[in-house]
Amino acid sequence: MGSIDEQILKSTKEIVVKFIEAGRLSPTGFDEMFKSIYYTIEKTVQSPREKHENE
Repeated sequence: MGSIDEQILKSTKEIVVKFIEAGRLSPTGFDEMFKSIYYTIEKTVQSPREKHENE
């Protein structure tokens, strides 16, 4: 796992923990919410990198 992947995973974990603490996420929705947050962060991080690589 690369450094960026680790940062995405850590960021996702922090956001999910905050949602749980705030009562916005229950254990039944954890799987779907974790994946959604992870892929959103990943897509956001990858987009600028891909633009710079293609220039």
